[in-house]
Amino acid sequence: MAPPTPDRATVRSTSYDREAMADCMEAVAARQDKAAFATLFDYFAPRLKGYLMKLGAGEALAEELAQEVMITLWRKAGQFDRRQSSVSTWLYTIARNRRIDVLRREKFPNYDPEDPLLLPSEAEQPDDAVAAGEREVKVRAALETLPDEQAELIKLAFFKGWSHSEIAEKQNLPLGTVKSRLRLAFRKLKTGLEGTV
Repeated sequence: MAPPTPDRATVRSTSYDREAMADCMEAVAARQDKAAFATLFDYFAPRLKGYLMKLGAGEALAEELAQEVMITLWRKAGQFDRRQSSVSTWLYTIARNRRIDVLRREKFPNYDPEDPLLLPSEAEQPDDAVAAGEREVKVRAALETLPDEQAELIKLAFFKGWSHSEIAEKQNLPLGTVKSRLRLAFRKLKTGLEGTV
């Protein structure tokens, strides 16, 4: 019998729960569970958009590609194997490959077939997947130790993909303050993570 679908509000209000997300994937695969899909969509769609923008996609294209990835999730959830990778690894790989397909279709003028971003990634080894999951937990725990104003800037810079200038403008802070807070936050994170990641 399939595990129950985790509650959307619970998953949203807590940090990323690898097992809960894998349960949602299996619920979508087994019975096209719309609540499970909604939970996955709420969590991953904005993060995939930010990731695609970091890869150079404009906002509209990133939004479109993120939605395509989520449609792929709905249609091909049965291909996901929690023993082989995490949901995030599975989705980010699909997103990366979609971005590469767009670059190839557009015949991007600076296309370099040797660019590491355009080369197929090696299959993730189970040990690597476990280590990546452990690192993610440690990094999230380290983020919790930062003062709120520093943690917020880290989240805007890395989870939303905002530039320092965008952060300064949208948070109504001087650019120098944004840079110094981020520098200080990185220093604290590095100190907190040394020897653990």
